[in-house]
Amino acid sequence: MKLFITGIGTDVGKTVASAIVTQALEADYWKPVQAGDLQLSDTHKVKDLISCHTERSRSANSQFHPNAYALNTPASPHLAAELDGVTIDLQQIKEPETNNHLIIEGAGGILVPLNDTDCIIDLIRPDYKVIVVSRHYLGSINHTLLTIEALKSRNIAVAGIIFSGDENQATETIILNKTGVKCIGRIDNEPYFDANVIAYYADKFRDNLMSL
Repeated sequence: MKLFITGIGTDVGKTVASAIVTQALEADYWKPVQAGDLQLSDTHKVKDLISCHTERSRSANSQFHPNAYALNTPASPHLAAELDGVTIDLQQIKEPETNNHLIIEGAGGILVPLNDTDCIIDLIRPDYKVIVVSRHYLGSINHTLLTIEALKSRNIAVAGIIFSGDENQATETIILNKTGVKCIGRIDNEPYFDANVIAYYADKFRDNLMSL
């Protein structure tokens, strides 16, 4: 499988979710565009979160592929690229070759601009299955429904949704009912995330992920 993980905005838990899915499927991980924090990038974070040297570690088969664009400024990719004196070109973003499952993490939400014409949504290829990460906050229902509506308007099917944050039954029920999207699971507001916590959620989510 090739799973593209997007969020309803910034800081909703995409990277933690990506680590969980990578761990669960013993998958490869790739973030095509990284803007800022190059010394502690999302690739570094995911690698650290699944590098658990315990008997239940499932990260032995995972490979971490380099960013197509590694930009210096923590900003929208189109601006970060401009500040670096480059233009993001979709033709230069080559999917890594692998015989393994591949997890692709987007940047911000799906309409985050990459350049004057393309957005994150334009990175999603026909053979990708999309997982949306939705974090509970006032307004998250609207942002989640808009995200899924935008994907469907491009004939991009959403394979599943991961909720982030403590249970909010009213929010989760209305989102699932209105979209018909499968719930893969929920990531609670944990006091911290380390490899053991990631492994715990990977075990919980694995069956749902394998059925996508």
